[in-house]
Amino acid sequence: MASSLTAAGTQPSAPSFSGLRRTCLKLEAAVSFSHRVNSSIRLVSSSQRSPRGVVAMAGSGKFFVGGNWKCNGTKDSITKLVSDLNTATLEPDVDVVVSPPFVYIDQVKSSLTDRIEISGQNSWVGKGGAFTGEISVEQLKDIGCKWVILGHSERRHVIGEKDEFIGKKAAYALSEGLGVIACIGEKLEEREAGKTFDVCFDQLKAFADAVPSWDKVVVAYEPVWAIGTGKVASPQQAQEVHVAVRDWLKKNVSEEVASKTRIIYGGSVNGGNCAELAKEEDIDGFLVGGASLKGPEFATIVNSVTSKKVAA
Repeated sequence: MASSLTAAGTQPSAPSFSGLRRTCLKLEAAVSFSHRVNSSIRLVSSSQRSPRGVVAMAGSGKFFVGGNWKCNGTKDSITKLVSDLNTATLEPDVDVVVSPPFVYIDQVKSSLTDRIEISGQNSWVGKGGAFTGEISVEQLKDIGCKWVILGHSERRHVIGEKDEFIGKKAAYALSEGLGVIACIGEKLEEREAGKTFDVCFDQLKAFADAVPSWDKVVVAYEPVWAIGTGKVASPQQAQEVHVAVRDWLKKNVSEEVASKTRIIYGGSVNGGNCAELAKEEDIDGFLVGGASLKGPEFATIVNSVTSKKVAA
């Protein structure tokens, strides 16, 4: 398995480690596990792929690109960013979403093209009320949001949100009609310890145990070691985890959910690396951080969907 992650073509910026899970004690078990994980899961036949022309994609939905602006921006800088997005030429076969800081959502919603939907960066676990500093799902809907990002590593590891709590937040958001961008991903020490799959599967299980439906869920795999660090998983590293996530969904939720759910990649995605990442069959789009603050570069990432068409 290690050879599959460190083969020629791995980007120099990626860390020089490869562990996804510790090697099984028995060689036969190790070989069997490696074969199961590395074998490409092709749940969707060509006849089932999106009729909108997006090809070479394992998930049956449209390519999805989200821009997470995090805690960045001013009224003036966001006015410029929205202007750039409004004038950008975006491929039609892509769902595009941006997630401004809460205080600027109304400004963005009132001036951004309807081509791009709005997401919250977080939401409360239930109906609003006496919860100082929180934002309710009802408030996000009232201001025009269609999506919310939940389980982002900065919420998990800086704020301290736990898997079960995140799962409950996702369930409530979905029950109230918001789409959920459900984030999963391992820290550097977890990958080096061979725990990548264990961590991601535990986080997935917390969502699976709580959500009423997967119809409006997009899974975002964001290795924590790649977020904002300039280090990006190689296309092969990202694809391997995406295949494993889809396999987990098939075995633990349903084959239909595994087929339909879009699994997107996040972690130092930019205009220079998006095309190669997009060619991988199980990478159904991106969740973009810093590069989403630059309108022309974000448009380049959205338009990387064309790489899928070429790859097919």
